Amino acid sequence: MIKNSTFALAASLSVLLALSSCSNTAKVQDAAKKGTEQAKFVNPFPAGTYENFTAEPSYPKTYNIYKNQELYSQTDAGNSRLVLDTGKQRGKLMNGDTVVMDYPISSGRKGHATPKGSFVILEKVIDKKSNRYGKIYDANGDLVNGDADTSEDKIPEGGKFAGAPMKYWMRITWDGVGHHIGNVPRYPASHGCIRGYYKAIPDVYAKIKVGTPVTVE
Repeated sequence: MIKNSTFALAASLSVLLALSSCSNTAKVQDAAKKGTEQAKFVNPFPAGTYENFTAEPSYPKTYNIYKNQELYSQTDAGNSRLVLDTGKQRGKLMNGDTVVMDYPISSGRKGHATPKGSFVILEKVIDKKSNRYGKIYDANGDLVNGDADTSEDKIPEGGKFAGAPMKYWMRITWDGVGHHIGNVPRYPASHGCIRGYYKAIPDVYAKIKVGTPVTVE
């Protein structure tokens, strides 16, 4: 009889421990769920506004483009300016002090820093190729250097140099720095130019002229 009572007591304790364990697990899961819900970002700004765009956790690394369509239609070469932010790797087409477009850029990498300061657009060319940076091929047409600098790298006899495409070129210095379409890996990667996202640059190019102010930060 004592043995049976002891067995029953042990069984009851096992059940209680199991229930307690399940209860604790459920509490931990509930707490984690609540924590996740609390951590979920809620953008406090109205959808479609520039404040909403920049408040997103993915900004400034996103490839998304902000564009104020109404203001873009009111922007022209007479009231536009450019701000190129090398810290955030974002370019901004401005109308006065208001952002018209905000888009991804990639500025100069280490050893090829993009100059900072105030500039103006010196030249516009839609279909331009670099006369310094590009690719070198041998006489058989085989690629021998995919990141060539003609000031340092020699072209083999019978070979050729193909300048890197810099479509929608907007020059800001006479020594070769400009803003143009290029690869924008979301970090500084160029030889000094400010590459811009291909989905944005044609629209930017259409709203500026030779003489448009440019600020590189």
